[in-house]
Amino acid sequence: MTTAVILVAAGRGLRAGGGFPKQWQDVAGLPVARWTALAFAHVGPLVMVIHPDDRALAEAAVAGLPVTLVEGADTRAGSVHRGLEALEDLAPDHVLIQDVARCCTPRTVIAAVLDALRTGPGAAPALPVTDALWIGAEGRVAGTQDRSGLYRAQTPQGFDFAQILHAHRTVPEAAQAADDVAIARAAGLDVAIVPGDERNLKITTPGDFARAATILKGETMDIRLGNGFDVHAFEEGDHVVLCGVRVPHERRLKGHSDADVGMHALTDAIYGALAEGDIGRHFPPSDPQWKGADSHIFLRHAVDLARDKGFAISNVDVTLICERPKVGPHAGAMMDALAAVLGIERSRVSVKATTSERLGFTGREEGIAAIATATLVKP
Repeated sequence: MTTAVILVAAGRGLRAGGGFPKQWQDVAGLPVARWTALAFAHVGPLVMVIHPDDRALAEAAVAGLPVTLVEGADTRAGSVHRGLEALEDLAPDHVLIQDVARCCTPRTVIAAVLDALRTGPGAAPALPVTDALWIGAEGRVAGTQDRSGLYRAQTPQGFDFAQILHAHRTVPEAAQAADDVAIARAAGLDVAIVPGDERNLKITTPGDFARAATILKGETMDIRLGNGFDVHAFEEGDHVVLCGVRVPHERRLKGHSDADVGMHALTDAIYGALAEGDIGRHFPPSDPQWKGADSHIFLRHAVDLARDKGFAISNVDVTLICERPKVGPHAGAMMDALAAVLGIERSRVSVKATTSERLGFTGREEGIAAIATATLVKP
C-alpha cells in the first residue's frame, strides 16, 4: 500500500504576525513548513501546495527534502484539489492531507490515521470537546450548548486516494467546504475518528509560536552535534579546493580525492552526529573509483544519510586553519557552495579562517587543517 502526503501551505496566515505567512517563519530554529515536512517525510511522497508569490520562501524552507511544490488556488479546497491532481499519475492507494501550520503532529497520530485507512475510506484525528459551551450575544452569555458528541477536528485527514479525488471533482459544494472530511462526507464516504493529540496544535496567533517551540524542543525532539577534523599536506600545484571553491595558490593539497579539507571535515561532522563513522568508512581511500573525486559527493552522501534517518541540518560551522591562501575574499563563495550541497539557507552556513600564529605544520605552511561542527535536528 502506498501513501502520499499533501501539505496545504497556500494560505496567507497573517493573523500569526511576523509580517509574512506563518508557514515560512521560524520556530525552534527551522521554518514551520520544514518541521511539518520532516514530520511526514517517512510516510511517502510529499506535495506542498503553495501560493504563487511564496515560491522562493517555499524552496528555501524545504531545500534538500523530497518535496514537490504545486501552486494552489484561492480556497483551501481548491488548493487541495490541485495537490490531488498533481498526484494522479503517481496514483497512491491513500493520501494524507495536512495543514502545514500543524508542525508538531506526533507520529502516533499519523500512525493512527494510516491504521484506520486499512479498513475504511477515510479517517481523521479529533479531540472530544471537554469545556462548557456557551452561546454569546452582544458580549454576554445568551445560552448554553450541549457538548455531547462534539469534537475538535485536526489533521492529517486521510482518504482512499481515488475516492477523495473523485469527491473533489464532483461534489458541487466542495469549494466552500471547511475541510476534506466535509467533502468526503458530501460524497458519501465514511470517515472514522481516531484519537487526536493536544500537541497537534495549529499555529494561528502569535502566542502559538511559543507553544509550538516548547513542544518541538521537548522530549520528542532529537538534537545531534557532530564535529570533524581533517588535515591535508601541500604538494606541487597551482590551486587548492576549499569548501567547494577553487582558490589560486602556488601549491595544491595532497589527497586521494580533490583534498577539499573543509568539506572533508564537515562531512565527518555530519557522520559523527549520526554515529556513522567517517569518510573512510563510506568511501575507502583504497578504492580507485574515488581518486580525484569531487568532495561534494561525500558531503551529499552524508546529507542524504541524515535525511533518510529523519534529521534536518540546522546549521554548520567550518574553520580553516592556514597561513595562506587568504580565505576571507572567498568565504562568501564557500558558504554559497556548501549551502547548495547541504540544501539549507546560506544564513545557516559559516565559513571562517584563522592562522596558527606561525606555529606547527600550518604555521610552517606545510598544509591546511579544518575543524567543522554540524547541528542536526529531528522532531
